[in-house]
Amino acid sequence: MTFIRRHWRGILVSGLLAIPLAASAVVFWSASEIASPSRRALMPYHREFLMAPAEHGISLTPFSLEDKTPCLLCTPLPSGELGGRGTKIRQDLATRKIDLPPPGEIIGTIVLVHGRKGRKEDYLPIAERLCAVGFRCLLLDLPAHGDNASTVATYGIHEADLPSRLLDTASKRFNFDPSPASLFGMSMGGSVAIHSCAQPDAPWQSLVVIASFDDFSAVLRDNAVSHAGETLGTCWFQATDFLYQGKTHLSTTAVRPAEIASSLQLPTLLAHGTADRTISLAAGRRLFDAFPGSKRWIEVPGAGHDNVLVTDFPIYAEIAAWYLNHTERAHHSASLSDSP
Repeated sequence: MTFIRRHWRGILVSGLLAIPLAASAVVFWSASEIASPSRRALMPYHREFLMAPAEHGISLTPFSLEDKTPCLLCTPLPSGELGGRGTKIRQDLATRKIDLPPPGEIIGTIVLVHGRKGRKEDYLPIAERLCAVGFRCLLLDLPAHGDNASTVATYGIHEADLPSRLLDTASKRFNFDPSPASLFGMSMGGSVAIHSCAQPDAPWQSLVVIASFDDFSAVLRDNAVSHAGETLGTCWFQATDFLYQGKTHLSTTAVRPAEIASSLQLPTLLAHGTADRTISLAAGRRLFDAFPGSKRWIEVPGAGHDNVLVTDFPIYAEIAAWYLNHTERAHHSASLSDSP
């Protein structure tokens, strides 16, 4: 106590100086995590899948794009053998009286785009299910994620052409018809997928978006305000956005998937967890409302942001049925156009 009494002025000044320093550190960390998220290493379940893909009913072929973007081609086994997830989803769809191609047959291609802090291997279990119902799947590491050497993420602004380049490169390298093709994106990957659909001559015939947002800056501001209150949270967001611009030469306000969605006409399914605290249900709904064409909205009861695909809700059956329905329509339209 004697020490405190003698040095209280110095302690007070030090404490006051520590506050802005701590705040600066938080802002710098936030901007860094948005522009260059912490990369996740391969997990044990990733390694197990990569070492024994046949046990999951698929074959895996790694390859890279010209810019060295790491990719994976996932195809169903020609023998028709299925893994546990593949067997389950075929049973679920059969219960719904949905016609399925024979196991091992491929009727189209789906490009899967992961979310922030994700990597392509996260979606191997999704690819297992989609391969089981007739699709080859293409996975990639987005910039600043996984094994991609690029260091900055722009949430669709500069990544918009990656999915179509992936499809084009893979179809030529592995000699398959790139059509029909569809897109899947979650969270940040949903924004990338939407940007991709707006590219000239985009090849996509249907789209599934999971737990994504309408306006990136609004989501960041809402998160900051929820943690620090209206005044401090707004300042936190503004400082974070300023630093993000320094790293990417873009403002977070440039990432507005809802504006892009308003010009798209492809069939789109959007799903969102009702308990998502990272991207609010309202933000997901606003994104859905922006799509003008054929669309469907699904709320996953009680699901948060990270577990929206791993609840008891039959989300994979909904996703697979959507792709199958619109792939069948694409084939039907093609056959009509080829008729004399």
